[in-house]
Amino acid sequence: FAPLSSTQLNSDNNTMPSFTSLSTLLLLALSSPQISAFAPLSSTSTPINVAPSTTTSTTNLQMGPPKTDIVLSETYGEGSRKYRRTVYTHNEWVKHRSSDRFAKNLFSMVNSGVYKSLAKEVFATTAVASAIVAWNGIAGGYTDFNGVEHGAIMSFLPQLVLPLTPFTLLSPSLGLLLVFRTNSSYGRWDEARKMWGLNINHTRDLNRMATAWYGHDNQIIDPAKRAEDLRQVSLYTWAFVRSMKRHLSPPSEDEEAFVEELYARMAPEQAEAIISAAHRPNRALYDLSVVIDKLPMHFMRKNEINKNLSIFEDTLGGCERLLSSPVPLFYTRHTARFLSTWLLLLPLAMYQPFSGSWNHVAMIPATALTSVFLFGIDELSTQLEEPFTILPMQGFCDKIGGWCDEIVSWRGQGLDKEEQQYY
Repeated sequence: FAPLSSTQLNSDNNTMPSFTSLSTLLLLALSSPQISAFAPLSSTSTPINVAPSTTTSTTNLQMGPPKTDIVLSETYGEGSRKYRRTVYTHNEWVKHRSSDRFAKNLFSMVNSGVYKSLAKEVFATTAVASAIVAWNGIAGGYTDFNGVEHGAIMSFLPQLVLPLTPFTLLSPSLGLLLVFRTNSSYGRWDEARKMWGLNINHTRDLNRMATAWYGHDNQIIDPAKRAEDLRQVSLYTWAFVRSMKRHLSPPSEDEEAFVEELYARMAPEQAEAIISAAHRPNRALYDLSVVIDKLPMHFMRKNEINKNLSIFEDTLGGCERLLSSPVPLFYTRHTARFLSTWLLLLPLAMYQPFSGSWNHVAMIPATALTSVFLFGIDELSTQLEEPFTILPMQGFCDKIGGWCDEIVSWRGQGLDKEEQQYY
């Protein structure tokens, strides 16, 4: 998102946009679903020279807003989910808590992918509000541009108004539904992130123990065999988490990259055994168990290492549960119906409170803003409910693979005995 210049911020501090003008700007943006959700650079913009990255990666991890060379369908909606896989470092946290975050978030509303996804819903409620203004002007009179009041054009028509009391009484119930929906969805995202956190922790733990405990006391260790055995432990550890990532991702997005990565890192027969399995994470976990069982170490130590594999089964099962079991559909549907009905009828109750504006027209942008924020809460809940396509799982897999490769490169007890020192 393009940051605000100092000139823009100074002018905004001196002259704040009016409520109506800001609302109108939001409506114009929302009514055009073909517009990019992340404000790509125009063709006449000055090209930006980006220094080449000094790090290499074998993956296609996508983070941040989409670039200008992607198709329009990926700028908001379902296609944009891959760009929400944010990984924070210290620099991102500094930006996240900066003092000008409110201004940036406010003025980037028209570029929000979440709000662009709500174009149809907001257009519907705004159309109802506009129709009510026009109807009541015909049925009850109106004021022209010169400030002259005119009588009803069709006085036999009734004015469409409702008292505000029913909406006031229903507001707490609607709020509770939305709060529960949001909390439930965030809880699912948080649980999925914790599952992957356990994967990260225990993959490192497994490789640490295998490296440190390799060999028995007074046993001669062949350095070449030790390096190959531990390389297999690291490799199949990565294969499990990578298979789990593929298992939880859409086939259209990850299948090709998954097959390519396995063949790049593993022997053809090893990769084929996992790819051809009906349940790939289970096959990778089985292969990891076999590799661990072949390590020359005491069986009690193997038992300790195998406890990590049981934890991997638990995290895999927990993620499968989240993927296959949404928030109960009757709850989701009732919340959506309640919210839609409440917002579609709200203009009837807002007509009289906005009698101070010209022909009650200010209720149109007010309805639009109310719809954007309330529909936005439900949209956020829906986006969070399935957490795996917005979690940076590819980044997790890459990090796990790198960390495990580093751990198994360290010297373990079998080699340390020669020099009577520990590393």
